[in-house]
Amino acid sequence: MIRPGSGRPIQQTVALAAVALAMAVMVAACGDEPAASYAAPSAPVQSVAILTDVELSAAAEAGQSVFAANCAACHGADVGGTNLGPPLVHRIYEPNHHPDPSIRLAVLSGVRQHHWAFGDMPAVAGVSANEVEQIICYVRELQYANQVFVDPTLLPDC
Repeated sequence: MIRPGSGRPIQQTVALAAVALAMAVMVAACGDEPAASYAAPSAPVQSVAILTDVELSAAAEAGQSVFAANCAACHGADVGGTNLGPPLVHRIYEPNHHPDPSIRLAVLSGVRQHHWAFGDMPAVAGVSANEVEQIICYVRELQYANQVFVDPTLLPDC
């Protein structure tokens, strides 16, 4: 059925409206902090005194190596950030605000700048889906060890 005056099927109009609403909700949810508080620093960022000497699962240990080879140049060897990329051991990236699928999407497809003024993050070429899961295990286990979140049920099944 065509919506009168638009030339578009009603189903397509409803679908577009649903997508627009979902995007508005996502923007509103991500906009809980003033953008100025996330401006790119001129020196390396250290959001917390990051504990890195923690016991990691085997998947997280593998993820540490993959992270070092593909992510550390921007996000820091200790996941604490640099002047090129934000710290991932930070409350912004806790699982209830940036769940694991958002990390997958950022690594595999890139992501537009939205919390920090570092610029857009490009996709990370050459990282397999399994390696992305290992990176997620590594980052989440460091976040948990550093009390970015305290509910152990939010840890991925590594």
